[in-house]
Amino acid sequence: MAPTDTTQDNLLASPALLAKIDKLRERNIGKHVPLPQLVVVGDQSSGKSSLLESLTGIPFPRDVELCTRYATQITQRRDSSTHVNITIIPGPHSTDEHKNHVEAYYGSALSGDDLRAKFPAILQEVNARMGIRMSSSAKGGTVFSEDVLKIEICGPTADYLTVIDVPGIFRTETEGVTTKQDIAMVRNMVTEYIKDSRTIILAVLPCNIDIANQEILTLAAEYDKKGDRTLGILTKPDLVPEASGKETICSIVENKKKQLTLGYYVVRSRGADQDDPEYESREQMFNEDPWRRLDKRRVGVRALKTRLGELLGDMARREFPKLRKDVGEMLSLAEKERDELGPSRGNDTEQRIFLSHIADKFQELVKASLEARYHLYPAFEGSVHLRLATLMAFLAENFKQEFEVKAALRNFEYGDPESDDFDDYDGIGDDVKDEGLESSGSCLRNSSAAAKTIKLLKSATQDLDPEKFPELGDIICLEYDVGYPEDGIMEWIKNLYVGSRGMELGHYSDAVQASAWREQSSKWPIMSRTFASRAIMVVQRFITDTLGIVCPDSTLRETLWSCVQEEVLQRYKTATDFLEYLLSVERELNPYTLNKHFNKARQEAHADRAADHILSTLSELEQDIGDNVAVTVGQIRSSTRDKSNIQDVAEQLHDGLSSYYDVARKRFVDNVWIQVVQSHLLFGPNTPLRVFTQEWVIGLNAEQLESIAGESTSAKEHRANLARKIEDLKEAKKILQF
Repeated sequence: MAPTDTTQDNLLASPALLAKIDKLRERNIGKHVPLPQLVVVGDQSSGKSSLLESLTGIPFPRDVELCTRYATQITQRRDSSTHVNITIIPGPHSTDEHKNHVEAYYGSALSGDDLRAKFPAILQEVNARMGIRMSSSAKGGTVFSEDVLKIEICGPTADYLTVIDVPGIFRTETEGVTTKQDIAMVRNMVTEYIKDSRTIILAVLPCNIDIANQEILTLAAEYDKKGDRTLGILTKPDLVPEASGKETICSIVENKKKQLTLGYYVVRSRGADQDDPEYESREQMFNEDPWRRLDKRRVGVRALKTRLGELLGDMARREFPKLRKDVGEMLSLAEKERDELGPSRGNDTEQRIFLSHIADKFQELVKASLEARYHLYPAFEGSVHLRLATLMAFLAENFKQEFEVKAALRNFEYGDPESDDFDDYDGIGDDVKDEGLESSGSCLRNSSAAAKTIKLLKSATQDLDPEKFPELGDIICLEYDVGYPEDGIMEWIKNLYVGSRGMELGHYSDAVQASAWREQSSKWPIMSRTFASRAIMVVQRFITDTLGIVCPDSTLRETLWSCVQEEVLQRYKTATDFLEYLLSVERELNPYTLNKHFNKARQEAHADRAADHILSTLSELEQDIGDNVAVTVGQIRSSTRDKSNIQDVAEQLHDGLSSYYDVARKRFVDNVWIQVVQSHLLFGPNTPLRVFTQEWVIGLNAEQLESIAGESTSAKEHRANLARKIEDLKEAKKILQF
């Protein structure tokens, strides 16, 4: 037969459930998840400590000057042996030094009687350990402490009960003893304890003071909105001599005044000048009028203690499912936080494994990006800056086309017959036409999508801000202001020849040709340096963005970058140095080539020039010019001999320079792309992309590993605390399952 709900409730309210809660306290789960507890609160000298002694048997100080200066947690639990453990839990704002100091304290007693004998001395030790100043004449120390005194009483007959006594609320400073800061501190301490929904508030109210003036009821109502976890405890009834006063107290206990859902109890605890340890003898007064009319379940310490056990059991039963849920959720959060910290890095082996894993991830992204296998990693979908192969191809194509159109100082009379880009060029990235696209709707939509992509690629490769790469310093050069070639090349060549010729017979010297070549290629340095600088910035941006993906920890990432930065920058410098070498080879040496297209292009230029001269002559004679026009031998002869020496030399110099320029330009553009960008920046064994590798990590010594991947003291402590928290919560989850 399945158990009824009532059976289940009784099971949850049994000592077994309270034992579970107590086991959670043993594991210090209370510092992670609030546990059901009883907190004694009230004004100073309201009788809290005496009440606590009556409930637990612990002889708290009777001197009224020795009021509670810190929270005291008293836990009673069943155990096969009788013993008492006394420890100090450091306050939440303790320094490391103070925390270590108070946690080192441990007091013990063999029994309740042993504790009674030792307790005054134990309190003196605890006060000294916490740094409590107990008199106005004492030097140094504090009046109140956020530390918690924990007293654990164990035995075969011990009741399951946990009560916490906090310092009494007070409102007036005492010169040389308490301050406004102390008043605020105590009030904050009280509210920290009573605000949790799993705390039962035991509001201690002395009978000899008007209850309407007791601030603790107002404070409790502020945090216990429903009023279902506040219980009033009336103390010191023996100090009310007037019949009217006694009648008022009885009305309150009967819940006729200042009503509380849990009601009120009236008890008579030991006074500061009373020596009898047994509360029964003191509570004989409740057999007299008007007290004896009260419900016996609301009178005396024994009845109160029974009720507190019931309340604690009810709270435990009600909160048990939510407590189990809270433990599970907190465990998940703690494990997530631990995972976000990454693996432990306590020694050089762990540090090397950790860095090797990051380096491997980095190189995986490098490889995928260079091979344009963007589908393998989600990161490529979110950032065009990571698409290195695509960006470099786009950048190279723009460089090649711009170089064809702008790199010559002056326009040649006969353009490159193999070039198809002159007519289409209209600014960087704008040269892509809708070639091959029909005017159908789908094609136009494709064209529009392609245009957006081109615009995105152009922005990612051209609109680069050097200020975002301060580390590149003088490695990059973006002072770019290159216009289109000028006209008038023949006049320029004639002037150059006239001003530079020597005494050669009817021909130009190598010096004239070399001078013409260097001037015609004078834009090459700035254009190629700008291209290389853009390529370097694209690579640098990829490296920093990719490091951000594989190493989310900003502190570690900055340390790692500072270690590889020098080598990365040196490899950029090697690439730019090689570009300068290519420039010097192309521009400083005398023009020369073995390329057969040079002679072919020069001969074609001569033929075109002769043909132009003949056609010009025929046009002057007003003869019809058609595809099959007939010319005489004399006309052919006159096209080559009716020239001045300067004109003839200038034409030969022009045609040779034009033919060589075309060969050299194509060769130079290819060399810059293959040897500078591909070899030195992207694919070669010594590119900047190959600095941060597993091989680099393996080469680090223990000191270097510690400086890069070692955790700070606070991080190690945080990791250790998380590990302990996770262990505690796992144990708590296990306890709550059965």
